[in-house]
Amino acid sequence: METRLKLTNISKSFGDYNALDGINLEIKKGEIIGFLGPSGAGKTTTIKIITGQLKQTNGTAELLGRDTSKITHDIYREVGIVSDNSGVYEKVTVWGNMKLYADLLGVDKRVITELLERVGLSAHKDKKAEKLSRGQKQRLVLVRALMHKPKILFLDEPTSGLDPGTTLEIHKLLLELQEEGMAIFLTTHDMEEATRLCNKVALLNRGKIAEYGTPKELSLKYHEDRVFRVIKTDGYEEKLYDTDEDRETLSAWIRANEVESLHTSEPNLEKVFLRVTGRELV
Repeated sequence: METRLKLTNISKSFGDYNALDGINLEIKKGEIIGFLGPSGAGKTTTIKIITGQLKQTNGTAELLGRDTSKITHDIYREVGIVSDNSGVYEKVTVWGNMKLYADLLGVDKRVITELLERVGLSAHKDKKAEKLSRGQKQRLVLVRALMHKPKILFLDEPTSGLDPGTTLEIHKLLLELQEEGMAIFLTTHDMEEATRLCNKVALLNRGKIAEYGTPKELSLKYHEDRVFRVIKTDGYEEKLYDTDEDRETLSAWIRANEVESLHTSEPNLEKVFLRVTGRELV
């Protein structure tokens, strides 16, 4: 499968401070990769290196097969970026903001109508951007980055501050784009979002990738307590452990048709991160 992004031993130092230390990562066509870590872990530095805004100290970064230290502006016709410094033209309407980028990228104006409708901004298309709420501006920045169907999309906290309904619609949109082959590089503090969207996640800590794998793989890897919650048909809830005695008990309940449901207790991504690094995702 086609590689859209490849990082090989990427390091970045600012004087004596090592912001990144030996980052290796690959994203292929149709993958959503989560890059997760607390503030100061190196997420923004990595995105700036990938998108050619900053040069690494060591290592190589290839975006769509091109060395990011040498890329030219034409690559942005194939790349979408939503970062914390992505802005809008405040004195221009929602439609005007979208049209400016559509003209630059050669996008059919009908796409604007479709995307604004999808994220709940069609009713605000004639409103100046300065009149939008924070969440509405964030939605505008997102759909503006999507309008040309980029080969790879960089998202930095894309649903922060959005209501649950809009967040769900954006998630659906991202999954549809993934099905169409778009690669997505996602940074987020929302571990449920990462679990729902990402094929794989990299847990970043102090400039290094502490763990990498699918959300399920990491949860099972750190499922050390091995506790099981059993809801019985009589309504009672029992807690069992991974012992010979409790396995025999569970088997007996199942044979007697006394088990309504069985739930495992593997940790979520946030708990995995805390266990791996000793730090919380804040």
